[in-house]
Amino acid sequence: MKNRFHTYLQTPLGSIIVSGTNTFITSVEFVEDEDEPSETVPDILQECKRELEEYFAGKRKDFEVKIKPEGTSFQKKVWSELKKINYGDTTSYGSIAKKLKNPDAVRAVGLANGKNPVAIILPCHRVISEDGKLTGYAGGLWRKQWLLEHEGNVSGNKPTLF
Repeated sequence: MKNRFHTYLQTPLGSIIVSGTNTFITSVEFVEDEDEPSETVPDILQECKRELEEYFAGKRKDFEVKIKPEGTSFQKKVWSELKKINYGDTTSYGSIAKKLKNPDAVRAVGLANGKNPVAIILPCHRVISEDGKLTGYAGGLWRKQWLLEHEGNVSGNKPTLF
C-alpha cells in the first residue's frame, strides 16, 4: 500500500508506533526502538494519537478513528468480535470461537488475536483464558495486565484475573 505514514506516542507502557494512510489507521503497536517519524503526519494519525492519549488518561473508552487492519478473512472475523468487548470487560478465546460458530477454533482464535495489528483500539488485551488467567499478548503480559487494571480502575468493573 502506498503513501504510508507513521508517528510515535509515548505512553505509560512505552512507545507506540501509529501507522496508516491519509484515510485510515493500519496499525498501532508497542515498540522498543523508534526510527524517524514520517516527515508528513496526516490528520488521521494525529487524531489516533489524541484518542490514545485520552484513553491512557482515562477519558476515552471508545475509539472513533477509522481503522483498516490487514489480515485473513478469519483474522478479520476475530478482530470484529474484539470490537464488541465492552471497556472494562473480558472474554475468553473459547467464547469468541463459539460466537464464530466454530467452538473447536480456540487455538486459531488465539493466533488471530495475537496477530491483531491495531493494539488497544481492537482490544485484544480483553481476551483471557477460560480459567481467568492472562495468556499471550504481543506487547507482553505485563502490558496486558496494566491495560486491564487501567480499564477496571476507570470503569469500576474490575475483572477477575489470575
